[in-house]
Amino acid sequence: MINLAQKEIKHTLGKFIVTAAGVGMLLGIVMIMMGVYRGMIIDAEVLLDDLNVDLWVVQENTLGPFAESSRLHEDLKDTIHVIKGVKSSEGITFQNLQLPLKGEMVRVFAVGFNPFGDIDPINPSKLIAGRGLKRSHYEMVVTDKIGFKLGDKIKLGRDIYTVVGVTHGTVSSGGDPLVYISLKDAQELQFLYSNERIRNDRARGINSMNSHMINAVVARVQSGYDVNKVAKDIGRWKHNSVYTAKQEKTILTKNLIKMASKQIGMFTVILVIVSTIIIALIIYTMTLEKMKEIAIMKLIGIPNSMIIKMIVQETVLMGVLAFIAGNIFAHLIYSKFPKRVVLETPDAFGLFVVVLIASVLASFVGVKKVISADPAEAIGG
Repeated sequence: MINLAQKEIKHTLGKFIVTAAGVGMLLGIVMIMMGVYRGMIIDAEVLLDDLNVDLWVVQENTLGPFAESSRLHEDLKDTIHVIKGVKSSEGITFQNLQLPLKGEMVRVFAVGFNPFGDIDPINPSKLIAGRGLKRSHYEMVVTDKIGFKLGDKIKLGRDIYTVVGVTHGTVSSGGDPLVYISLKDAQELQFLYSNERIRNDRARGINSMNSHMINAVVARVQSGYDVNKVAKDIGRWKHNSVYTAKQEKTILTKNLIKMASKQIGMFTVILVIVSTIIIALIIYTMTLEKMKEIAIMKLIGIPNSMIIKMIVQETVLMGVLAFIAGNIFAHLIYSKFPKRVVLETPDAFGLFVVVLIASVLASFVGVKKVISADPAEAIGG
């Protein structure tokens, strides 16, 4: 039996491939957006996994330093350390900074911690050059994503910092490059005001000299103790909000990324709809161009079912080619994006199923025109 779809595609091969490639670029963007969402989930968990702590103690009635402002007195870490079931506890700070690099300012997320404490957020497996922090002042560990190298001098505030280590794959929950500085340096940068501000506050009777503040206390629980029970004890006696590692991860991956996921989802749906409409219009145009041929087919007795099958096959093949082109396009450009993009096979398979369904739906436009075609047009034409 003659394959009408094959004959038709061969006749309009150039237009068919160009159209599939164009739609494929749209589908490639859909894949990239799905990859951006996957990347956001992974980025949100990087710092939490590197810290590897059981509890997060933050300011009362807040969701913690990643979701909203949280300020605690540094000595709270010592109080928590003596609570039954707590193995170790340390104060930690988080803040956004702008670092000068080649005449431009680079936005980074700085983690301040005690280099001599029991909890170190720098994962040794991610340290690709140099070492971690060993001094209380003026040392910095940076991620290779920024562009700094070992020994570089960085002016930050009123001081000069030396890059002593370089990490790979370290980002904040928002995807910004991570840098690590000592807790004392971080406190000075975040909580200590300028001399002019201090003098102004003194004139107003305000004491603004206290820089012994932190954003959170992170703690590890001794083996054999229930993490949830220890968390409840701390919250009950110290009047702070306490989250387990699982709860903190939920806050990051669901609460903070929820709005972004909705936005990405909306764009994805819109792009799929646009792709479907484009395929439908192309198939409709191709059907119009061969209406006389279709009328002749009907006149010589070729059934509607065979002609409809031709239209559906053309549309599905265009969708498949568009998906292949989109997949190639996405894999060619995803690494160029400034933030992490993760392309996963299950997402691609899901999109392939959607494309097949959308292609079948798009073919209905051409099918409707085929059914309404009058065989008499072949004679009158």
